Amino acid sequence: MSDINTALNVFSTCVKAIAQNTDLKDRLRRIHAESMLLDSAANAKSSPDLVKENSGEESRGLVHQVSNESRLSITDSLTEFFDAQEVLLSASSSENEISDDDSYVSDISDNISEDNLSNDIENERQTLVAVGEIRMECHSERRTCLPAPCPNTSNISLWNILRNNIGKDLSKVAMPVELNEPLNTLQRLCEELEYSELLDKAAHTPDPFERMVYVAAFAVSAYASSYYRAGSKPFNPVLGETYECIREDKGFQYFSEQVSHHPPISACHAESANFVFWQDMRWKNKFWGKSMEIVPIGTTHVTLPAFRDHFVWNKVTSCIHNILSGQRWIEHYGEIIIKNLNDDICHCKLTFMKAKYWSPNVHEIEGSVINKSGKVVHRFFGKWHESLYYGTSSSPSCIWRANPMPKDYEQCYGFTQFALELNELDPQTRSLLPATDTRFRPDQRLLEEGNTEGAEMQKQRIEQLQRERRKVLEENNLEHHPRFFRKSIDDSWVSNGTYLDLRKDPGFSRLDSPVLW
Repeated sequence: MSDINTALNVFSTCVKAIAQNTDLKDRLRRIHAESMLLDSAANAKSSPDLVKENSGEESRGLVHQVSNESRLSITDSLTEFFDAQEVLLSASSSENEISDDDSYVSDISDNISEDNLSNDIENERQTLVAVGEIRMECHSERRTCLPAPCPNTSNISLWNILRNNIGKDLSKVAMPVELNEPLNTLQRLCEELEYSELLDKAAHTPDPFERMVYVAAFAVSAYASSYYRAGSKPFNPVLGETYECIREDKGFQYFSEQVSHHPPISACHAESANFVFWQDMRWKNKFWGKSMEIVPIGTTHVTLPAFRDHFVWNKVTSCIHNILSGQRWIEHYGEIIIKNLNDDICHCKLTFMKAKYWSPNVHEIEGSVINKSGKVVHRFFGKWHESLYYGTSSSPSCIWRANPMPKDYEQCYGFTQFALELNELDPQTRSLLPATDTRFRPDQRLLEEGNTEGAEMQKQRIEQLQRERRKVLEENNLEHHPRFFRKSIDDSWVSNGTYLDLRKDPGFSRLDSPVLW
């Protein structure tokens, strides 16, 4: 292990010495690679099985274990700044990280909410007969399950973790990796495109009021995948991490990047022949003792070039109940207001109903499309995890219905079929991706493969690398500049138009990329 300590010391010393050199990135990469080799060699001496190649590919082998000396314990980690914050959140949102801006720091309240609703209530659903139903079936030929089932977290006591850290900011408390799911926030944002067919339909609908109906259904469908995901949380992207999803079957090209670390901001962009979709998201958390609220901050944009429409809308609050004990469940509540910035002929208001103790109905939605005179043109009702109808209760039309869940989804973190495919890495895709793509993250990959111990070690190592990179920037008065996004006039993050072009020529394999893991 002395070689490892020596390598780490050399790394720390060299960072300051070479920061001003023009070959800074190359030398940092070389030091990082040497330390990894030393680490792998040390582990291989004690146990040859600790080093494993991913899918037989020698060019991008994943080291499944690192030395215990390079792993930060939970106790030690609390004494220093945590770059990748670990707050238990809904899988439909990212973890908040410590921010210099107080508006994004987690609010911890002494008030305890009374979350006594049974999860059984959610199974009492009323099904309406669909008229003119649009069915969104999945015809993917990709994998239908994960390499390994999700770990058993019944032996993890969140109460003990929180009790041992009373009075401390939850953003500095490290949670076990077993509480993660093998996807991260950049991929979770991509899940909002699972029902992109609704936007395709909107792009071919001449009537502006009916177009708004399809856009509203698309906004609702973004929440469907969270229904079975209250028990785990996504990985937090490191600064500069990217993710792409090219779906020829759905006709869209998606890419995303972690553009800011303080506050943490994830930006994404997708385009097709029918629409353009983009957003940047950050979150504010409120911990209430037995539940946690996630308040998203940001705006979702969709343009339909065929009609010069530019729709914008906000997101509602999400809440995870039974954080400390019992069956965790998630609900979304609040209002979504959808406007067309290029045409004020109508707007849409959607209300996600908050569960009530005296009512057996949960997850319900109601809303309406309203013209400029204030008259209701279309009415909505349904449930965000099942289906959305418009029309009247006596003559409803189903505008959207959630896809059926895959077989054994309980053993796959509650993933939908679309989610199961997001982290899949095939040989054809591998050669086209930048080195910063989430699918190359060893901690997330190891968790997907069922190696929780290796995933925990790699997560700690990746977080340490991020701290080192941040230190280099600070010591040299440098600022991180996202590669594929830029800040617009209204402070939102938009694509700079380079990702898809670079993917084709010269290709990411020939570009200089930061070493993130």
